[in-house]
Amino acid sequence: MTKNFLDKIGWVAATMTVIMFSSYFDQIRLNLQGNPGSVILPATTILNSTSWLIYAVSKEKTDWPIFSCNFFGILVGAATLITAFI
Repeated sequence: MTKNFLDKIGWVAATMTVIMFSSYFDQIRLNLQGNPGSVILPATTILNSTSWLIYAVSKEKTDWPIFSCNFFGILVGAATLITAFI
């Protein structure tokens, strides 16, 4: 496979990951309405996304698709976790 093709697959996968992490918005809404959910999933999302983010920046050339979607995952996971305690 060519590098260009692999780059496109990487960005498509990153986009799908952002869509998946966007499902947390509904839980944030529920948390803010007084119906907090479990903190286990957002906490593990933060840990997992942090691991992938470290991997992405540790490569010889930063892997931007992996970095971008997991940075978003950390933000959304943190927002979900914080709102579960409010």
